[in-house]
Amino acid sequence: MSSESKNPRVVPVAPAPENPRQIKRASGFVEDAYSRIREDIMSLKIPPNTRISVDSMAREFGISQTPIREALSMLEANGLVTKQRFIGYCTAPTLNRKQFEELFEIRLLLEPYAARCAAERMSDKALIDLCGLALEMNPDQAAQSRTLYDQFADQDAEFHEQIARGSNNNLIVESLSRLHIHLHIFRLRFHREVTNEAVAEHTLVTKALQQRDPDQAEAAMRAHLEKSYQRLVKFTRE
Repeated sequence: MSSESKNPRVVPVAPAPENPRQIKRASGFVEDAYSRIREDIMSLKIPPNTRISVDSMAREFGISQTPIREALSMLEANGLVTKQRFIGYCTAPTLNRKQFEELFEIRLLLEPYAARCAAERMSDKALIDLCGLALEMNPDQAAQSRTLYDQFADQDAEFHEQIARGSNNNLIVESLSRLHIHLHIFRLRFHREVTNEAVAEHTLVTKALQQRDPDQAEAAMRAHLEKSYQRLVKFTRE
């Protein structure tokens, strides 16, 4: 008997094409699932007020349902997902006109005052960190892709949160954090105009804070919020 019949040749099998949506095994399942689903929601790939199939996502990402459910719970805490009885998880609807106006009413009550307080109370180190964050925000880069735009949204949220913390008023910090403002308003519009103008307005706020001028800091934050309202209100639904 020949050696070939004793040891049949093994033909290598080509690996199945990789699914770019699958989560790599080496990474944190929950964190990656959270990032992927959040990106899909913010980019409107998953439209507002749409049911999310845990089973479909688990198969798409190549992981079990458990990290998907944990990620959805995190998104529920952030206000991007709701859990409805007999239906399951759904994406939150975008803000309607009334909700948007109410949101900005609260912002105009709290954030200008927070900026005033921050001008007087924010530590030098915290102010340096805030200015550094403001310099990192790149409007041209943010306009290149939805992922970079979402990153800009996170930086914008952090900018406002740092000023709130600089007020040294815990009630202001907690009240603003519960609103998840930036996740909602950045879902309304993906456009260079939003990022360019926001950065220019942030510069005026940080300049007033650096000068430790409470009146100017309050006025700059109020002007920023009023302009932000005008930029976005037309994209809300009635």
